[in-house]
Amino acid sequence: MRSVVFAFLALFNGTLAQNSICPTVDLGYVVYLGNRTYPNTVAYLGIPYAEPPVGDLRFRATVPLNTTRVGEEANLNGEGVVNATYYPNFCIQGTTGAGDAGGAGSEDCLNVNVYSPYGAQEGDNLPVLFYIHGGGYIYGNPRNWPFDGWINQSPNVVIVSVYYRLDSFGFLTTPEFADPTYGDFNAGFKDQIQALKWVKSYISKFGGDPTKVTINGQSAGGSSVELHMIANEGEQLFSGAIAQSVFRTPLPTPEQQQAWCGTGSVAEQMTCLRGASVSALARAQDAAAQGNFSGSYNLFRPVLDGMLITGHPTSKFQRGEFVHVPLIRDEHLSGTSGIFPSLTDTDIQEFLLLYPVDEFDSPSQQFQVATGEPELICGRQAMGGPSSQYSNTWTYRYNTPNPTSGSDVVSHAAENWMMFDGTNTGFNGSTTFTPQTPAELAFASELIAYWLSFVRAGNPNTYKLEKSPVWEQYNESNPVRMVLMQDPQNLTTVSGSYMETQPVAEATRCTFAISKVKECKLECDALPSMILALNSREESDSA
Repeated sequence: MRSVVFAFLALFNGTLAQNSICPTVDLGYVVYLGNRTYPNTVAYLGIPYAEPPVGDLRFRATVPLNTTRVGEEANLNGEGVVNATYYPNFCIQGTTGAGDAGGAGSEDCLNVNVYSPYGAQEGDNLPVLFYIHGGGYIYGNPRNWPFDGWINQSPNVVIVSVYYRLDSFGFLTTPEFADPTYGDFNAGFKDQIQALKWVKSYISKFGGDPTKVTINGQSAGGSSVELHMIANEGEQLFSGAIAQSVFRTPLPTPEQQQAWCGTGSVAEQMTCLRGASVSALARAQDAAAQGNFSGSYNLFRPVLDGMLITGHPTSKFQRGEFVHVPLIRDEHLSGTSGIFPSLTDTDIQEFLLLYPVDEFDSPSQQFQVATGEPELICGRQAMGGPSSQYSNTWTYRYNTPNPTSGSDVVSHAAENWMMFDGTNTGFNGSTTFTPQTPAELAFASELIAYWLSFVRAGNPNTYKLEKSPVWEQYNESNPVRMVLMQDPQNLTTVSGSYMETQPVAEATRCTFAISKVKECKLECDALPSMILALNSREESDSA
C-alpha cells in the first residue's frame, strides 16, 4: 500500500506537469496541482502572492511572499505538491448597504487564481489579463467572476484574478499612518501592486508573458485600473488597460478619511485594533458605512497618501501624468448617493443649470443623469481624451440590461451578468448564477472576443468575431464609441452592436464636471451636495 501511495504522489511531479490528466506547474519554490475545468483549460486556484496580513501585519503594507517558507511547508509531508484545485477563502467582506451584515471571509486571503490553456508552458509567452474585481472596495469575491469560459473560448491567453484586502482591513486611514510605525495607507491597493509584481516574476511558468500584461477591472476594479495608471509604482507592471464602469468617487485626504475618534495615543489605538477580533472589526466597519464615521467620506477607500497616490486621477490625466498604454474605457449610468462633499453651493447651482428638469422625462431621470455623469459617464472623456493623445484608445457604452433585474434600465455592473455566466452578487461573498439563453451566450462570446483581442494584440478588432462591427478608435476630434448590445431580435448570428458619436450636450456637461476637479491640500469642509439640491427640487416638483 505504501508503494502505491508513493507511486500516486509521483504522478504529480513537475516533470509530468502538462502530460498528465492532473496538470501541475512548477514555480521553482513549489509545485501546484491545477484543476482541468475544460479539456483546454486549467484553473490554478488560491495561489498566494504575499505573506498573510495577520497579527502585526494587519493594516500594514503588503509583505512579499516568503517563497522559502511556502516550499518548506509544501515538503513537510514529503509530497512537495500543493493542491490548487479549489477556490480559497475570500477577503473579509463589508456590508453591501442593503441591510446585510458583512464579516464573512478570512484575513489570510492574499491569493490569485490563474487560468491558463491546458498544455501551456514556460516559453509560450502568451499575453496576460490581470483582473481586479469590483464591490466599492468594500466587498467582492473573485469566485463570482470565473474565467474558465474565457480560456475555453480563446486558449491563447493567461488570466489572473486577484484577491485584495477590502473595507477597513484594506483601507483604514488616519493621518498618523504617514509614520509607518503605526500602519500604512492604501494597504488593499498595495496588495494589487504586489500581485502584479508576483505576476511579473512567475507568470512565465504558466506560459504567460510578463512583459505583456493588460490590467482590467470593473467598478472599484475599474477605479483601481485608473489608479494604477497614475500611481507611483516604481516600475512598469502592465502594458494595456481596460477600465469598466469606473467607480469615480473622489479620493479623500487622510484627514478627511480619518475613521475614528478614540481615546489614548495612536499607538495604543492601533494595538487595540490589531488585537480585536474579526467579528468586532466587521461590526465596526459596517457601522461606519451606516453613517457613524468621523470623516467627510463614510466609506473605506483609497486616499491621497502623497507618496503612492499624489493627485486626483482626473487632474493627472488632464496633465498627461499617467502611464501611456493602449486603453479601453466605458461609461455607465447610475443614480448615486452623496459622494461629492467638496462641492460648494456655487458649484451646485452651476451643475443644476446644465441639467434643467424640463430636458428630462422626470425629476428621477434628471437625478440619475446629473449624478451618474460625474461619477461614471464622464470618466470616459476624462480618461479617454488624454489617453488618445498618446496611445490607441477605444471607448464604449454598454447597452444591454441585466435580464434578471426586472428593469429595462442598463444599470451599473450589468455587463458582469453577461460576461461571467449570469452572475448576480449577493451578501458576504456569495453569488447566484443564472442560465443564459443562446442569444445571451452569443453576445457574451462577442464581448469576450473583443476583450481578449485587445489583450492579445492591443486592438479589439484583430481577433473579434466575424459578425462583430469594427470598433473605431476614440479621440477628442472624433469622440466615437461602440454601443455594445445584444441583438434586439435575439439572433445568435447577428451582432446588435454599432458605433455612435458622443452627444454634444453630454460632452459639454462632462467638460464642466472635469473642470471642477480640485486638488485639495487641506480638508474640504464644504458639505452641501448636488444630491441634496436635486432631492429638494424633486420634492418641490412633486408638490
